[in-house]
Amino acid sequence: MGYAHPMPTSLVEQLRELGMSGYEAKAYLAMLAAGRPLNGYEVAKESGVPRSTVYQTLTKLVERSAAFEVKLVDSPGTHYVALSAESLLSRVKREFDVTIDTLSRSLPLISATPQASLVHHIEGRRRAIEHAIDLIEQAEEELYVSAWPDEAEGLVPSLRKAERRGLRVVVMSFGELSESVGHHFVHQFSAPEVVLARTGARLLVVAADRRSVLIGGAVPDSMWAVWSDDPAVVLVAVEFVRHDIAMQALVERMGTSQVDEVWDNDVALQFLQTGRGAPGLERRRARTH
Repeated sequence: MGYAHPMPTSLVEQLRELGMSGYEAKAYLAMLAAGRPLNGYEVAKESGVPRSTVYQTLTKLVERSAAFEVKLVDSPGTHYVALSAESLLSRVKREFDVTIDTLSRSLPLISATPQASLVHHIEGRRRAIEHAIDLIEQAEEELYVSAWPDEAEGLVPSLRKAERRGLRVVVMSFGELSESVGHHFVHQFSAPEVVLARTGARLLVVAADRRSVLIGGAVPDSMWAVWSDDPAVVLVAVEFVRHDIAMQALVERMGTSQVDEVWDNDVALQFLQTGRGAPGLERRRARTH
């Protein structure tokens, strides 16, 4: 038995990402779910594609070899059968791999060396994490990462792959992760909740090969980031992570109680504990409500 329209939105959208139109995706899914040849009227009925456009839609599916025309002995007119899901996905993967191989050879030949350092802004959690993963997967030598578990967990699989590629991976996490990766340090002084109260946002830093960096911030219901290849920005980000690691090493060597005593009695260190977050964070929080 086939689907009664509307078709599953997620499947329609995913097929659209592969190049089908919305109508083509709905018609293909209807035929796939039917498991038998359908005529144009039946495809329109099952998929929700308007009868006025269903034959044009079916013609396009046939042209892209996602469907086939068939003639039935005991039923007049033209019927249509969907290409199997396995065959469709296999073909898409082959075509995608060929495209990637071609572009990987061609694009470097026309790429000019950037004449200026770049900074661009990234809005939204999904896009920020995707850009962080892009940096990780493009790195060739080393990665410096500082992250909270909320964001770090989504990066661990890519960091693990980078480690297997032979990269030096250094991770500072503000809380325990489900699995350790690379040279992993857990921020224990000050406690993560104390750091969060001081910063006002979960900070994310991903620096690749000391050439480019993503710096992000996350508050409830909102995340944003900037990407830059400016050497000064990259250097500040890398040293930020290295400084935190050095601090943890000192605490482990000296002991928490001795470090607490220094923090409580040193005027300069007391000053560094003043101030909370940044004024822009309030605007960021207000924007999400």
